[in-house]
Amino acid sequence: MALALFSAFESGVIYAIMALGVYLSFRVLDFPDLTVDGSFVTGAAVAAVMILQGYNPFLASTVALLAGFVAGCLTGILHTKGGINPLLSGILMMIALYSINLRIMGKSNIPLLNQQTALDQVEAVWSNVAVLSSWGVVIFMLLVTLSFKLLLDWFLKTEVGLAVRATGNNPKMIRSFAAHTDWLIILGLGVSNAFVAFSGAFIAQLSSFADVGMGIGMIIIGLASVIIGEALFGSKTIGRTTLAVIGGAIVYRIVVSIALRIEFLDAGDMKLITAIIVIIALIVPKVMDDHKVRKMKKKRNAQRLANLQSLSEEKEEHHASS
Repeated sequence: MALALFSAFESGVIYAIMALGVYLSFRVLDFPDLTVDGSFVTGAAVAAVMILQGYNPFLASTVALLAGFVAGCLTGILHTKGGINPLLSGILMMIALYSINLRIMGKSNIPLLNQQTALDQVEAVWSNVAVLSSWGVVIFMLLVTLSFKLLLDWFLKTEVGLAVRATGNNPKMIRSFAAHTDWLIILGLGVSNAFVAFSGAFIAQLSSFADVGMGIGMIIIGLASVIIGEALFGSKTIGRTTLAVIGGAIVYRIVVSIALRIEFLDAGDMKLITAIIVIIALIVPKVMDDHKVRKMKKKRNAQRLANLQSLSEEKEEHHASS
């Protein structure tokens, strides 16, 4: 059980980078980008092929990030320049990426069992530290994920980042200030999918394989991480929200890991578990908010009734004295 939770935490930290990308497209840009299911695999495919060809795994992961950026920009171009519906443009790019990923890989699955990955190199460095040797990869990925979080925080506070946020919040208003919303959307989607592809590259190195179907349902995992994180840790500021998204990704992986240990559930039920988790994460906050509203209304009505009674008593005393 402890090993399963450790593995869930480890993978959750890597998936958190993907969740940050989903947060940027869905929450900041308000763009339902389904490219994620394809760009995640693109990152894994590019990294796996380059590692097989003998390239440095860190360089391979960086190229994977750039490939994801290009994929996201193409989705943005389809929407802004092609005038295609946001949801449909993401679906079209996701479908196109399936064939592109097959072209990149040359086959449906690439094993990396006998290849030196970035995580293997990190583990080799940390193996000299006896106390922390088993935590080497986790600590490294935590630092990488936090670096992406800080980079996203910084980006969203720059002039361009503020314009991206305004575009997602009120595009008509930002256009009135002569801002080019089309390019802001393209840039935002590019950065979002760059994060996703980078996460895919490291998941491929963690699991020692890249598969053309490994991105199916990835957008739901990203949304689940964002929703769970916001529900558990709050979203008052940008910095707190991005940290909450990371926490949500880790919590999600741990919950799935625990759920899969239930006797009548197996790996094939993972998508069902994901759907249930997302449904609960969506419904519970709404139920809690409704309960708070009813409680406040009840308190307000009681206060009004008390004020009316007090006013009535004062009138009776006034009449009695006169």
